[in-house]
Amino acid sequence: MRRWNGWGSDEIEVHLPPPALTYVAEVLGPSRRGPSADFNKILQRIPDSRLRNHPLVSVDPGLRLRHARGHSLPDWIALRFGTIDCFPDGVAQPASEEEVANLIAYANETGTRLIPYGGGTSVVGHINPPADGQPVLTVCMEKLRRMSQLDKTSWLATFDAGVMGPHLEAQLRAHGYTLGHFPQSFEYSTLGGWIATRSVGQQSLYYGRIEDLFAGGRMIAPAGTLDLPFFPASAAGPDLRQIVLGSEGRLGVITQATVRINPLPEREKFHAVFFPDWNHGIAAVQEIAQARLALSMLRLSNAIETSTTLLLAENERLVRLLHRLLRARGLGTKKCMLILGVTGGNDAVRKARRSALEIARSHGGIHVGRMIGSEWRKSRFRTPYLRNTLWDHGYAVDTLETSFLWKELPVAIDAIIKALHEGLSSVNERVLAFAHISHVYLTGASTYVTYLYRLAPTAEETLARWQMLKAAASQVIVAHGGTISHQHGIGVDHLPWVEAEKGELGLHTLAKLTKVFDPEGIMNPGKLVDMRKL
Repeated sequence: MRRWNGWGSDEIEVHLPPPALTYVAEVLGPSRRGPSADFNKILQRIPDSRLRNHPLVSVDPGLRLRHARGHSLPDWIALRFGTIDCFPDGVAQPASEEEVANLIAYANETGTRLIPYGGGTSVVGHINPPADGQPVLTVCMEKLRRMSQLDKTSWLATFDAGVMGPHLEAQLRAHGYTLGHFPQSFEYSTLGGWIATRSVGQQSLYYGRIEDLFAGGRMIAPAGTLDLPFFPASAAGPDLRQIVLGSEGRLGVITQATVRINPLPEREKFHAVFFPDWNHGIAAVQEIAQARLALSMLRLSNAIETSTTLLLAENERLVRLLHRLLRARGLGTKKCMLILGVTGGNDAVRKARRSALEIARSHGGIHVGRMIGSEWRKSRFRTPYLRNTLWDHGYAVDTLETSFLWKELPVAIDAIIKALHEGLSSVNERVLAFAHISHVYLTGASTYVTYLYRLAPTAEETLARWQMLKAAASQVIVAHGGTISHQHGIGVDHLPWVEAEKGELGLHTLAKLTKVFDPEGIMNPGKLVDMRKL
């Protein structure tokens, strides 16, 4: 069963090696065990539902609690400390588009807020009920998961939007195809959620972002149904798919999606390359990206993330041998690791690998083979479980992501890390922060930053520390011309910084769109755009 207040299956535990835990304690200071509120005690505080009876709606308190929050750090703080005070009044699990339309009509007629719910993996507050006094219905899409059409000639497949990553891939792979969309939340997130938040998979360099894969589909809104037929190309005005992409449940419920698929690749390998330092690595990654090689991934970790990754490795003997080899080649404590993915036909993979490694060597890169890359691939969906482990040891973990032009990227990343390191100095607390580049483009790259700090004795203090760090980093991102979100959407956590990117007219345009599709304002209010400020 999935954890109600943590990541993933309650049958999976990922332990920290003792050297890694010692390192965290040395950097941040020792900490007491993190709190874990009692499920049944919270159930006793859930108020009675305010919803009018409906045959598709359950008001079971346990179901309401399990659908009350996502996986942002503020969500975890509320759930783990037991301070959560806002719950959906009911949860519906429709099994057809007709039932989705029925639920939207019911919500519209009764003045009920409606929150579309995919896998519940949002890290920026997409699925949180608003505390505005109105009843709230969460619509969980998990029963809508079938593949209804497979076009092997045109390489297209149509799915219900509630299908989760593993089930989607299993249905395609049975026929020799793949979507190739592998975000870190892959095991629990849904196709509809990927579209609604403009998700990016780890191998986007080869397969594309979700906007490249989303070919058409259907969204049911309070004002009606928007059908998006697929065309190989069209010049018939603005592309309405762009309205649905990133809509975050504000316009309607995505019920069906047609996606571009690929035959399973003949070959796929992940190689590890180490560079003398961060700047050598960035220069190499930029040149490789702009060479347009047939790669699927370039993931460059800075020195702290590299050392942390190696500390977490289970094979200590292999790591010791690796350090010895790299020291002999002149690489010391500033070394940075690149995981390089090659995917495709045999010939294309060989050529891309050879060209990429030649460029890497010209920047001081040392290729150490495939073992580290293979280990990364095997464990890539287990990393989020470390949030559970670190919390239990008394440390909070959060991430932020953005993208910059190449010319801004090195300075901007350094500025973000500096802002995080100094972000809690006013309360005499330290922060551990590290970063990697994980999605590259001709013009720039995305940056993914992980940061840790000690839990405070209370939920209020712990949340205040997060707010200080989030604000400090976000202000740096905006100041350096970065996007406030490269892959996680807006939700509620990024609302204060959206205007810097969209501008006043852009925000008014989004607000007008919500009025067109949702005249009464019942769809996931408070997310994407703050109507109170317009």
